[in-house]
Amino acid sequence: MQRRSLMALAAAAALISTSALAAGEIKIAHIYSKTGPLEAYGKQTQTGLVMGLNYATGGTMEVAGKKIVLIEKDDQGKPDLGKSLLATAYADDKVDLAVGPTSSGVALAMLPVAEEYKKILLVEPAVADSITGDKWNKYIFRTGRNSSQDAISNATAMDKDGVSIATLAQDYAFGRDGVKAFKDALKHAKIVHEEYLPQTTTDFTAGIQRLIDVLKDKPGRKAIEVIWAGGTPPFAALAAQDLKKRYGIEVFTGGNILPAMASYKAFPGMEGATYYYYGIPKNPSNDALVAMHYKQFKAPPDFFTAGGFAAAEAIVTALKATNGDTNTNKLIKTMEGMSFDTPKGKMTFRKEDHQAMQSMYHFKIKVDPAFAWGVPELVHEIKPDEMNVPIRNKR
Repeated sequence: MQRRSLMALAAAAALISTSALAAGEIKIAHIYSKTGPLEAYGKQTQTGLVMGLNYATGGTMEVAGKKIVLIEKDDQGKPDLGKSLLATAYADDKVDLAVGPTSSGVALAMLPVAEEYKKILLVEPAVADSITGDKWNKYIFRTGRNSSQDAISNATAMDKDGVSIATLAQDYAFGRDGVKAFKDALKHAKIVHEEYLPQTTTDFTAGIQRLIDVLKDKPGRKAIEVIWAGGTPPFAALAAQDLKKRYGIEVFTGGNILPAMASYKAFPGMEGATYYYYGIPKNPSNDALVAMHYKQFKAPPDFFTAGGFAAAEAIVTALKATNGDTNTNKLIKTMEGMSFDTPKGKMTFRKEDHQAMQSMYHFKIKVDPAFAWGVPELVHEIKPDEMNVPIRNKR
C-alpha cells in the first residue's frame, strides 16, 4: 500500500513537473530607441507592442498556457550598442525572439547577430531596403514597411511626365536607401538633384538654397521630395521659403508622427503616401488600437504605435500556429508566407525575403482647425498587389 502511494506521488510530481515545463515562458526582447534621436518613434513602438500583445492574447499575455515576458532594452540609436544588446538578449536573457530596432543603422548592425545565434529578429520599424535586401538573412522578418514600399507609394502621387524632382534626405541608411528606392520607382519624372544632410541638422538654409538653385529655372512642374525621420524635420524651414509662390516649387513627402505633421498645415493640398494614419483603415484591429489608445492616453494612436501593434499580432499569430513552440526553425517555417491581421488590415510575410506585404495610403493634406496637424485625407489605398516591390536579397 505504501509502495503504491509512493508511486502515485511520484507520478503526480512528474505530471506537475511536465505541466510546469509545458507552461513555461515565451521571452521576447524589444530593443529600441527609448532615448536618442528617434526616441519618439521608439516609445510609440513599445506602446503599440504591449497593446498588441494584450489584444492578440485576449488580455491574458499568454499563448498555449505560456506567459509572454517582454524585456526592454534601450539602444539609444547607437549601432554598436544595439548589436551588443541583441547578443546579450539571446545569450544571457535566453529570449526566444527579438523585436526592433527603431533606426535602420542599428538594424543593419544587428542582422548578423540574429544569424550567429540562430534566433528570429522581427524588424519594426527600421525601414532601409538593405535590411530585407543584400544584408538580409533567414532569421530576419519585418512588419515595418521598407524603403521600396515608401518609394513606390510616393511615386504614385508625383510620377508624371515633365516633373523635375530634387530629393532632400538624411545622410544615413534610411535616407540613402529611401532615395535609391524612390529613383528606381520613378518611370516618368526625373531626379535632377540629391541633397543629403546630417541627421542632426537644425539649420537647413544652405541645403534648401541648393535645392532652389537647381529647380527654380526648370520648366514644367517641379518638386522637392523629403525623406526625413526624427530630429528636426525640414518642413518649417521649407514653408518659410514660400517655395510655391516664389518659384513654383511644390513639396512632397510621406507620412510621419502627428507632432511632425503639424508643419504639414503649411502645405495644404500636399500629396504623398503614408504607412498609417489612425483615421484611414477600417478593420477590427485598428478599431481596437484606437479605442485602447484613447482610453489610456486620451489621444489617438500614432504612426509607429500601429507598427508595434502589428508586430505583436504577427508574433502571436505565429505562436498560436505552433501551439507555443518557440523552436526557431518551426517559427520560420510557420511565418514564411503567413498572413496576419494588423491595424492596417491583412499583412503577409513574403517567403523570399520575409518582408511584410501591406497596403500604403496615397493622401492629400487638408487643413482643419480642429486638428493640430495637417490631416492626410485618403485619395487611394495602394494595396500590396498594386506595388511591384523588388526582391533585393541574394537568397
